[in-house]
This record gives sequence, C-alpha cells and structure tokens, in this order.
Amino acid sequence: MKLTRPLHILLLTASILGAAGCAALQEGLGEVLKDDSSGGPLDEPTVIAGIKEALRVGTQNTVLSTSRVDGYLGNELIRIALPDQLQSAASTMRQLGLGGQVDELETGMNRAAELAAAEAREIFWNAITGMTVSDAFGILNGGNTAATEYFRDRTHAALRTRFHPIIERKIESVGVSRVYGRIAETYNSLPLAGTQRLVDLDEYVTDRALAGLFTVLATEEQKIRQDPLARTTDLLRRVFGGHD
Repeated sequence: MKLTRPLHILLLTASILGAAGCAALQEGLGEVLKDDSSGGPLDEPTVIAGIKEALRVGTQNTVLSTSRVDGYLGNELIRIALPDQLQSAASTMRQLGLGGQVDELETGMNRAAELAAAEAREIFWNAITGMTVSDAFGILNGGNTAATEYFRDRTHAALRTRFHPIIERKIESVGVSRVYGRIAETYNSLPLAGTQRLVDLDEYVTDRALAGLFTVLATEEQKIRQDPLARTTDLLRRVFGGHD
C-alpha cells in the first residue's frame, strides 16, 4: 500500500513522537498523514517504523515513571493500598498504636511494584518488534487508548510471569510478609472475619502493579490529545493546535 505523503512528513512525525512519546502516536501521526497535501510517496514500511518508534519512546517513559523510587508510592493514581478486606484490621492496629506496621506494609508493597516495573521495558519492546501491519494501523485508527489496549493484550501474561517472582522476593526480603501476618492475625480476630478468605499478598501486589503500569501508559497516551498545555514544543503545537 502506498500513501501519498512526502518523506519530510515522516521526519516531522518522528520529532513529534520523540517529544511526546506514545501519547502522540494515534492522533499525531494520524493527523499528519490526513492533513498534509503536498503529495510525495510515504510507503507503508516507513509509517510502521514511525509507529514502532513512538511506542518505544512512550513505553520507556512509562517504565521510567513507575520504576523510580516513589513511582507507585508517590502516585495517588496507582499507589497500592492494603486489600479492602484488611482495612478494618489496619484501622484497629492504628487505634492500638501499631500504625507504623501498617505504613511499613504499604511501603513495602509499593517498593516491590517499583522494582518489578523495570522488567516491563524488554517485554514491551518484544511486543513492538513483533507488531504486524494490521496491528500498527489498528493502533493508528483506534480509540484513545488503542496503544495501551494493544500492549495489554500482547504483554499482560508475560509481564505477570516476570513480575511475580520479583515481587515475591522483594516482599520477603524487607519483611513485608511478617508484617502482613500480624495484620492478618488482627483481621482474623475481628467478628465475621472467617467468612472471607485473605488474599495472597504476592498475587495481590502483582495484580495491582500491572494495573498501575497500564494506567500510567493510558494516561501518557491520552494527555497529549486532551491537554494543550502538554504540547510543550512548537512541533506539537503546530500539529495539534488546530484540532482542539
């Protein structure tokens, strides 16, 4: 398939995607291809290469954001809280002056997620390099979170396999399991506690870490289209400014 657009449009697109990351993927490239009318050939492989580069930059930004210290703990949107069923037990422990142990558990869970998040880069890159023409144009022409959904479908199982043992080791190494055991004892002493099974802490943190990762990726993907203030370069303003 041939797209009648000049090569300089690719260079413009690459600059935009390098500045905005995954967020610029769909609308940035889509609007450039749609609106330019100068008429030279831009072949399909070149378009696919631009999309892959955008995804690489966007996922790198997401991994850097989540894997740094406080990437989870300091982000209210993805911070991992105690499982719902333990909230009453945690409240009881705070009343007994044991709030420090509750805080220790929450910090440990989030630190484990931050450590595991660094592993996502390689898995995301494998999904990008394995992308088909159909995948790329599905992202290009899809909804506001088409790229995020692509990654969720292609990488969730592999990410879970990679995350779980890292989180398990981290939780054990910092004594989080011991603290969790104390809170679980308090939970088991509460009325009706036996009617609900306690969650497996490693499984719970793994699930919440993955949910947070994809939440950040979706936010990165959407913000460039929705917030003019996020267009921090002249190129971004030129491409997106006429579409607000």
